[in-house]
Amino acid sequence: MLQNFEKHIDNKLPFLRHSKILIAISGGIDSVVLTHLCHNIKLNIALAHCNFNLRDDESDADEDFVVELSEYLDVEVFAQRFDTKAYAEDNKRSIQMAARELRYNWFSELAEQLQFDCILTAHHADDNLETFLINFTRGTGLDGLTGIPEINGKFVRPLLPFSSKDIEHYAKENNIKWRDDSSNTSVKYLRNKLRHEVVPILKEINPSLLQSFHATLENLNDTADIVEESTYAVLKRAIVTMDENHVAFKISEFKKVNNPKAYLFAVFKDFGFTEWNDVVDLLDAETGKLIWSNTHRLIKNREHLLLTAINNTNTDEVILIAQSETRKETPLGTLFLNETDVVLEPNNTMIYVDKDKLKFPLVLRKKQEGDVFYPIGMKGKKKLSKYFKDEKLSLLDKENTWLLCSGDKIVWVVKRRADERFKVSENTKNILKIKLS
Repeated sequence: MLQNFEKHIDNKLPFLRHSKILIAISGGIDSVVLTHLCHNIKLNIALAHCNFNLRDDESDADEDFVVELSEYLDVEVFAQRFDTKAYAEDNKRSIQMAARELRYNWFSELAEQLQFDCILTAHHADDNLETFLINFTRGTGLDGLTGIPEINGKFVRPLLPFSSKDIEHYAKENNIKWRDDSSNTSVKYLRNKLRHEVVPILKEINPSLLQSFHATLENLNDTADIVEESTYAVLKRAIVTMDENHVAFKISEFKKVNNPKAYLFAVFKDFGFTEWNDVVDLLDAETGKLIWSNTHRLIKNREHLLLTAINNTNTDEVILIAQSETRKETPLGTLFLNETDVVLEPNNTMIYVDKDKLKFPLVLRKKQEGDVFYPIGMKGKKKLSKYFKDEKLSLLDKENTWLLCSGDKIVWVVKRRADERFKVSENTKNILKIKLS
């Protein structure tokens, strides 16, 4: 196995030869063998061990074992203890998920602080099969069936081509000691149930299961590449605008393809949406119809779908502008307020008002129920909601519109329309220029 491992490193992962490497080691057979293999081919390694305090004395014995191994191999070791149960309770996670988050977060922090180039984990071919079966059992898309990636950012998994039997044979042949985790025999966890009860039956049916599975993964990954390329081509045509607030997609581009649902899934799956029939129905829904995920909204707006993150900011946010202020930083940009004697043509970022009609401090806020104003150039008042409708504003545009107010009166629907009541007239003595930039 050592020769095959070294050949795999040189052919597929040659950058490891010149990398500063952190090996995630539990003390179990897989990570211990990975450590020995890397040490034997003279890679530049250090060890990182997590003590999750879940198995009383066993956890401490695992840590002691890893420290002793590091001393034997003369490599640096880092060990971290976690209160995993408390973390799981505080963050509403299962114990397994809590341990995974703690482990990966700490490895990443350690690698960044100490400038490790790569973090090696000991996932092997059997782990890959189990992960595939877990995702398949729970229901997944194509991404969930393409296996564990060999390289994912700083994380590298050089044992993926090797089976658990390969690893066990190498350990026994070289008299390598390791720690057995008693929890690995419990079938209350889905992975263990698959490992001990399902996979042996599959291997009995097909003794070459891992080789067949590897070929299947290659086919699925090739298919995933085609899907990604095709999705990108549709996205390139569909995206109309993209800014910090939203992304707008042409509905017509999704309707052109043979299977809109498949493309909608590929585009929006990473944003938490799960009700795909509802997403498809949005293509022909009325303007204003929207669906939610835990993190995002998808809104039908005439000929477009608008994707936006759920806004958790305070919609009651109010910004006060004192009479003495000539410059104010706002969520929209910088607001400048200066007296002037010259009136130029107003535009959507600049208005002129009669300063003496203003009541300070001015208030910059979002819309409220019942807001009305007197659109400049028009006679009479208009409900803000009616103005928005007449202007054909999308839900996002409405939510992102700010109002500059004097007392309870709207002075300016910012970047859209000023109010007739504050316009400059022949009787105006003091002109205030308000500009957003």
